[in-house]
Amino acid sequence: MTYSTKPPIWFWVVSVIAFLWNAMGVFNYLNQAYNKEAMLEPLNQVQREAFESIPTWATAAFAIAVFSGILGSLGLLLRKKWAKPLFTLSLIAAVAQFISWLFISNATEAFGPSAYFMPIIVVIIGVYLILFSKKGIQKGWLG
Repeated sequence: MTYSTKPPIWFWVVSVIAFLWNAMGVFNYLNQAYNKEAMLEPLNQVQREAFESIPTWATAAFAIAVFSGILGSLGLLLRKKWAKPLFTLSLIAAVAQFISWLFISNATEAFGPSAYFMPIIVVIIGVYLILFSKKGIQKGWLG
């Protein structure tokens, strides 16, 4: 398979960083899903209740977000245009998860304004990765 345009070095740097970012997301999901007691141990009662009140659909959205994100990152490294729809799915699932986290699980009560920090960062990076993969398709870096 041949590609019309060789991507610049910064494309590879961003792709590796995207992969590492999404790998951290997968690690966090697996830790939350399979090591819940250790994760909850250092939290106070209000914070524990916020985590324990996360609905199953939000946990599923978390899984969809991180696994589609890491697959999208793999798509970038393989120079595949299917990275873009996976990043789009990842962002949609992350937003659903954060709606639950911020408005249903009362995370803002438990953690204060810092509860908004990670959702904002994740959404910014998610939008960037969609735009980055779109540019990769337009430039012929992804095929």
